[in-house]
Amino acid sequence: MERLCYKFDLKSQHLSPSHAVLTRYSSSPSPPSSCSSHSCPLLLDCSNRRARRRWRTCSASVAPVEPEPDYRRSLKSIGRGLIGFAAAAAAFASVCSDSPAVAESLTVAFPASHVREVNTVQRTLVEAWGLIRETFVDPTFNHQDWDSKLQQTMVEIFPLRSADAAYNKIGAMLSTLGDPFTRIISPKEYQSFRIGSDGNLQGVGLFINAEPNTGHLVVLYCVDSSPAARAGIHEGDELVEIDGEILEGVSSEVAAQKLRGRAGTTVTVKVHSGYDGGSASTVREVKLPREYIKLSPVSSAIIPHRMPDGNMTKTGYVKLSAFSQNAAADVENAIQEMERQDVDAYILDLRNNPGGLVKAGLDVAQMWLDGDETLVNTIDREGNLQPINMIDGHAITHDPLVVLVNEGSASASEILAGALHDNGRAILVGHKTFGKGKIQSVTELHDGSALFVTVAKYISPSLRDIDQVGITPDVQCTADMINVPKESLFKDKSSVLTLEADSCIMVAEHELDIQESKGTAS
Repeated sequence: MERLCYKFDLKSQHLSPSHAVLTRYSSSPSPPSSCSSHSCPLLLDCSNRRARRRWRTCSASVAPVEPEPDYRRSLKSIGRGLIGFAAAAAAFASVCSDSPAVAESLTVAFPASHVREVNTVQRTLVEAWGLIRETFVDPTFNHQDWDSKLQQTMVEIFPLRSADAAYNKIGAMLSTLGDPFTRIISPKEYQSFRIGSDGNLQGVGLFINAEPNTGHLVVLYCVDSSPAARAGIHEGDELVEIDGEILEGVSSEVAAQKLRGRAGTTVTVKVHSGYDGGSASTVREVKLPREYIKLSPVSSAIIPHRMPDGNMTKTGYVKLSAFSQNAAADVENAIQEMERQDVDAYILDLRNNPGGLVKAGLDVAQMWLDGDETLVNTIDREGNLQPINMIDGHAITHDPLVVLVNEGSASASEILAGALHDNGRAILVGHKTFGKGKIQSVTELHDGSALFVTVAKYISPSLRDIDQVGITPDVQCTADMINVPKESLFKDKSSVLTLEADSCIMVAEHELDIQESKGTAS
């Protein structure tokens, strides 16, 4: 039987073919207590030269387990030399005990599936397992034997006949880590992720997310002047169907992929709206053309404001809906334009911003800060605290600042809010944030899929834990709309009239008045 071997470089995190070995397994009921690097059924060979003399023996990590009868039928088809493969395959994770602290590479050998698509996923499994083994934030892997998880999952994948089923097995393996943010996504889903991060899109102009309690797909944001906006789809609407397919149980990533497509084509959606021109809750069908969508995560406006003493001032309003690659540049352009118009104070709106590129969040934070302030602290898997500091920072403006947050503000939004608040630069107004304090690496695997791995946690500059806790604002408010007809809210949500009717913005302006009365520099 052919045993495929791959070498996983721990430094570069690159997987490459090593050598192939033809192996015939005996009918021994249990694996040997020790084995050489040429006789392990599934071999993880730790090839660090410095550690080779000390760690040369590899031993079976688990006792053999008899597979189910349907496994036995599948395995019989491989060849005559596999009389004892049932016992060997069930225990085929043999680990050479190299020290993770000094390991440089792993060589992994495994029985190859005769189904080409499944064999590809086998390689993906090894690649994902190795990345998690070396980088996952919890070195106990949720208090389980991570090496034996590879053995178990490879046994489950071997007899499968489709790539989708094999990917589901990898997903099940990752779920045992107890971290919903460590996950694998398909090549198509990864392309959708990259499109969202790059800021270029062919689609209908909708940002959607799954509602945590119900799983329903809800519109987070509608791109201005997009086909979805022109069709009257609004924030908070629920997507029910896409091209006749009911979306119950469908992830937001899969639904987003269905909405995207070549410009000039169309997609039909059913939308459940809680409000529709004065009528009750309705479900309507809308046919949307796909177009080239310019994704700018930033919108801005200047709000005229009357101070308590009667003087008129200008408040610069910046709404940041996501942290894409162009987010920081767009925020900088908006601030500089408002500075030219002599704005007196600012409101930075991070409500319902789910995060994105952490670097973009740090770049935006530096636009408001001077010197060498700490932007955020990270804690790695060994418990080491590492601050991320500015270097000779120069703020674009020193005008008073209020940051709006709510339960939809997560990840990079929380980093940005924490950096500005803990450095005394901004007052936070709104609701407690989501509480995602995890830092992730994203690695494209050999088949075009991508692995998201939580590699560290972050805490605020004042050492406040954020993960599963969130940030509580200085002033609480609810985003009620007052003194304006609901019809006008849906016509232009960024209009000054709509902004002035937002109760949280009213609270923010009151806080800015207080800062102005204390003589804050501008």
